[in-house]
Amino acid sequence: MDERLLFVIGPPRSGSTLLARMLGAHSQVFAPAEPHLLTPLAHLGYYETVERAPFDPVISQGAIRELVAALPGGERDYLAALRAYSDSLYGRLLQASGRRLLLDKTPAYALVLDFVAKLYPRARYVVLTRNPLAVWSSYVQSFFDGDHDSALRFNPILERYLPAVARFLREAPVAIHHVRYEDLVAEPEAQMRALCSFLGLDFEPGMVDYGESGVPVTTARGLGDPITVAREKRPTTRSLARWAEDLAGNSDKVQQAREILARLADEDLAAWGFPRAGLLAELAAIPGAPPPRRRARLTRYALERRLLVRLRRNLHHNSLGRLVRRVRTACDVLLR
Repeated sequence: MDERLLFVIGPPRSGSTLLARMLGAHSQVFAPAEPHLLTPLAHLGYYETVERAPFDPVISQGAIRELVAALPGGERDYLAALRAYSDSLYGRLLQASGRRLLLDKTPAYALVLDFVAKLYPRARYVVLTRNPLAVWSSYVQSFFDGDHDSALRFNPILERYLPAVARFLREAPVAIHHVRYEDLVAEPEAQMRALCSFLGLDFEPGMVDYGESGVPVTTARGLGDPITVAREKRPTTRSLARWAEDLAGNSDKVQQAREILARLADEDLAAWGFPRAGLLAELAAIPGAPPPRRRARLTRYALERRLLVRLRRNLHHNSLGRLVRRVRTACDVLLR
């Protein structure tokens, strides 16, 4: 499996769903829904641990490290045992598909890259980056209905993902192919040809026109996946200016973006493919007045997002939150 795995590494809202659809349109690539298979394995205690669990993480961490130290091959034996588990599941998925490569695009792998690279050092790694301000804007709009402050309090996504991925790109402990989202949508055929060369595959035109490829779609849409990817037939550049439109006419959002960039290192932004000077210049060029408001399509996706944001707001301090906690306690008692 080590040489038949393809990992797409990138944060949420970086365009990984689009890239997975394009790769999954190749006759030799199987692109199932995000399996989230390796993240729990990274947090069993030897490498990373968890803060809360139905067992004692501190005792488990000490025990697993003692166990690994007692193995004849130490960490090598431990990795082999974990790999036997993941190989079995990945292998069965791939065998049932009849294709040659299995794609896993789980975004959370970006936060445990050292572990993933140790587990599968001969796999193919495609790192997808996007203008960090576009990632941030898309994250806020998708999960927080435009509430930038709530999004930052809940998850400073750029400060978590960007340094981890940038270090991976700089150190390159495995074979890596770096793709920028902006280049992917502007020059899809050239980018996919280069990617196929890296993967040892022949380029197939259906990868660009993935909506017309005739290859069965295997990627399932998750909660955070953009509906435009499923609706469009091929990559489009329409999303490139959306982040700037989101910030236009709102000095507080522009200032927040500057503060986020200030907390990111120059070397990380450069490795990401978007040096600080260019990002600051783009921020400075944002109009002081908002663009004409476009009437948003009222879809099930949008309704779900708005309802979730409204229900979550102040949930830990209002009567709804107290009711939810009571119901959860009652369910825990019933399910013991």
